[in-house]
Amino acid sequence: MPTTTDRPIARRAREPGTPPRSVIALAWVALVTGTGVAIWLLPAKPDEHLARPAPPAAATAPPSPATRPASRPADRPSGRIARPSGFVTFVNAARAPLPPLPRPARRGRVRWFTLGHLTAGPGGCTPGWAGPGRRGGVPGPARLGRLRAAGGDAGLVFGGPVGRELAAACTDPGRLLNAYRQAVDTFGAGYIDFEIRGPADGETVLRRASAIAALQREAAAGGRPLTVSFTLPVTGAGLTRGDQEMLRTTREGGAEITTVNLLVPIQDGAAGRPRLRSVASAVRTAHPQIARSLGGSTSWRRVALTPVLTGPRDLDMADARRLAAFTSRNGLAWLSTRGATPTTGVTRLLADIAR
Repeated sequence: MPTTTDRPIARRAREPGTPPRSVIALAWVALVTGTGVAIWLLPAKPDEHLARPAPPAAATAPPSPATRPASRPADRPSGRIARPSGFVTFVNAARAPLPPLPRPARRGRVRWFTLGHLTAGPGGCTPGWAGPGRRGGVPGPARLGRLRAAGGDAGLVFGGPVGRELAAACTDPGRLLNAYRQAVDTFGAGYIDFEIRGPADGETVLRRASAIAALQREAAAGGRPLTVSFTLPVTGAGLTRGDQEMLRTTREGGAEITTVNLLVPIQDGAAGRPRLRSVASAVRTAHPQIARSLGGSTSWRRVALTPVLTGPRDLDMADARRLAAFTSRNGLAWLSTRGATPTTGVTRLLADIAR
C-alpha cells in the first residue's frame, strides 16, 4: 500500500513500576525528537465560566510498505481498547521535516499521538499524506511498535482541511474499504479519526459508514476492536445541521462512533469577558446535538475538545490551566490542539494531562 501518517484530569504522584529509561529513550528516538517533554500538571484555578459543570491541495503518497524491511503491522496487544485519553498530540505527517514528538509516557500514563492527514491520492482510491512533498518518513510499524511497548499509542486521521477525504473521491465501495483497511493494518491502528470539513453528499456518507462498519467487524473478529471518532468544526451555534445529519446517518449505517472531537477556534474575548468563554459555550451547545445524532443520551466522555490556534500565543499558561480544568470537570474524552503549535511551556503543561 502506498501509505506510510475518559476520566478526570488528575495531579498524580510518580508511580512505581516506571519502565527502564532505555525503553523510553528508544521509543523517543525512534519517533524523532520531542514537541514537549511531559511534566507534572501545575495546580490550576479554574475560570468560573470554563470550570462550572455543564448544564442539564495535493496528496503526497507515503512510502510503500513494500519498501520496508519485513513489512508488518505495528504491534498492538490483542484485546486492548485503543481509545485516546489525556492530551493527544497531533502530528502533521506532511510537514518537512517531521515535527518532533514528546517521549512516551511512564507506565499507566499513556501518551497519545494522531498522525494525519490521510487523503485521496492519485486515482482517488489511493491514500496519501495531504500537503506539500516532504522529506524523510513517518514513524513506521516497527517504531510505533516500540512506542506502544513503552506505554504510548498512535492513531490515524483521515480527511482534514486539504485535499479530499477518501470516501468522497473513491466511489468504489470495495476499493474504499481496502484503502482504509491497508492504512489501518500497516500502522496497526486501533484508533482512527475522520476530520470532516464541509458538507458531504449522502452517498459519500453511506460509503464511509459501510466501510467503517466493515472495518470494525473485522477488528472485533480478530480480537482487536477499532475505535472511531469524528472531528468536526463547531461555532457558538454548535454543529452544523449537515454534520449532525452525517453523524446520525453514519450511526444508522452500522458504524460505532465512540467520540466526537470538536474543533473550536480561539478568539480574543471582548472587554471584560473571559477569553475562553466562547469555547466553553460552543462545547456546551454541541453536546445535546451530539447526543441526538448518536442516539439517546450521550455522556460528556464521548465529547473531545480541540482548540484551533492561529499562532503559538493564542494559548498562554493561564488559558492552558483553564482548558485543563474544563476538560476535567466536564469529563471530556480528551484535549488536543490544531493549527499553530503552542509554546513549549503550554505544550508541557497540556502533555501532562492524564486519564
